[in-house]
Amino acid sequence: MSQKQLFELNNVNKSFTKGKEEITIFNGLNMSIKEGEFLAIMGPSGSGKTTLLNLLGGVDRPTAGDILFRGSPINNLSEGQLSKWRAEHIGFIFQFYNLMPMLNAARNVELPLLLKKLSRSQRRNSVDTALKLVGLEARAGHQPSELSGGQQQRVAIARAIVSDPTFLLCDEPTGDLDRATAVEILEILQLLNREFGKTIVMVTHDPAAAEYASRCLHLDKGEFIEKDLAA
Repeated sequence: MSQKQLFELNNVNKSFTKGKEEITIFNGLNMSIKEGEFLAIMGPSGSGKTTLLNLLGGVDRPTAGDILFRGSPINNLSEGQLSKWRAEHIGFIFQFYNLMPMLNAARNVELPLLLKKLSRSQRRNSVDTALKLVGLEARAGHQPSELSGGQQQRVAIARAIVSDPTFLLCDEPTGDLDRATAVEILEILQLLNREFGKTIVMVTHDPAAAEYASRCLHLDKGEFIEKDLAA
C-alpha cells in the first residue's frame, strides 16, 4: 500500500531582511514528505536546513508559496490555530536538549501534556510510557545535571513523543554526543519510525547519522539533491 503525503511544499520562497539587505534562503522550493518516512536533510552551514525545519513546524512562515499538511495549507492558519496544530502534531528534538534545569526528568517530559486537558494520572501514565520507551524509567526523579548528555537527549526524545505527535522534527539530535551515544539515540529514532510509525525529519551534518534514515536530501543553495539510502 502506497504511503500518503504528509507534507508538500509548493514553490516556497523564504527571505529575511537584514538591515537594508534582503537575504533569500529559498526561491521556489518544492518537496514532499510521506507519512511514516524517516528523512535526513544534509547540507553546508547556512544552506537553510534549520529554516526548513521551522517552516515545517509552523514556527516560521514562508514569504510566498504554500506548505500543505495532509492537503491543507498551514501557512494560512492564525497564530492561535498554528499553536494548537503544533501542540497536536509536532515533537521537537534539539541538539542541546533544551531541558528545564530545575525540573526532574519526569517533570520535563510532562511539560507538553500541561497544554492538554488530562488528569494527573493520565499525564503520569503517558510520562512513564515515554520514559520506558527510551530506557530511562529508573531516572525519572533525576535532575538534568545528574544525567549524562545521552540521557538528557533521551529525556528530550521522551518529551517530544509523550503527547503522541504525528511527526518529529530533529535538529542535529546527535551533534553534541560521542559516537557510541549517538548510535543509541539514532536507534531510538529508528525504533520510533519503524515500530511506531512516526514520521521523522532530521537535520544532520553527520553522514553516519543520515544512514539511519530511509531517504536523504542534500540541501545546497536553496535546492535539493536527492540520494536514496539503504534502509
